[in-house]
Amino acid sequence: MKADTRFTGLFWAVWRRNLLVYRRIWAINFLPPLLEPLFYLIAFGLGFAGLVTDVTWHGRPMDFTRFLAPSLVASAAMWQAFMETTYNSFVRMYYQKTYDAMLATPLSLEEIIVAEIVWGATRSGIAAVLILGVVAAMGYAPSLQALAVIPIALLGGLAFGAMGMAITSITASIDMFNLPVFLLITPMFLFSGTFFPVDALPGWAAHLASLLPLYHLVELTRAACLGVLSAASWGNAAVLAGFLVVLLPLALAGMRRRLIR
Repeated sequence: MKADTRFTGLFWAVWRRNLLVYRRIWAINFLPPLLEPLFYLIAFGLGFAGLVTDVTWHGRPMDFTRFLAPSLVASAAMWQAFMETTYNSFVRMYYQKTYDAMLATPLSLEEIIVAEIVWGATRSGIAAVLILGVVAAMGYAPSLQALAVIPIALLGGLAFGAMGMAITSITASIDMFNLPVFLLITPMFLFSGTFFPVDALPGWAAHLASLLPLYHLVELTRAACLGVLSAASWGNAAVLAGFLVVLLPLALAGMRRRLIR
């Protein structure tokens, strides 16, 4: 295969191809990110809310459901981008041979891979819009700053999309994605401030949690939904951007080793 390293606007053709496929089964794609947070909010709102006292986040007391709701937006953005650039991208690459067909066109590998990551971020943005609508309708996103959740989800989606693609580049079989899901994504989902403040953890664990990308995505979405975005929020955004800057070259280099013979 060719070793072309140029990058042009042709990558949008790959993004558009994924969008057209997505639109054919839009109802199926819309339902999980729309219903899953609703089920979480109902379950925790009706269950834990009566058992858990007010949660304190950065000195701000709030009821548990209000604390939880924004984190569901962040976690959905993570899952959507990561699953798109692992399982779905692997199917396109390995089983459907879509990448081989694309590489036989004027598209470069960089254009294909970046388009896949951008599409994963788009899935994160779509999920954020859907969940934000649910959260806002229930009164848990009262500030206009909540609209910032959309670009925040796109940034998080780019970071997790690059992470997923880097993992795809070294994964031998589709079954092996169980390892990063259960050893990386699931622990982040549980311990990144989604269900409880990280300062409830022991000191070393809280410090470790603060290094995780989902922690910073949760911090941003929660601040936006509550209308308390501040200078510190730029630090969270910078960390996510840093993950993207580090992981994107790894994803490109790994996919080049895998696909270019």
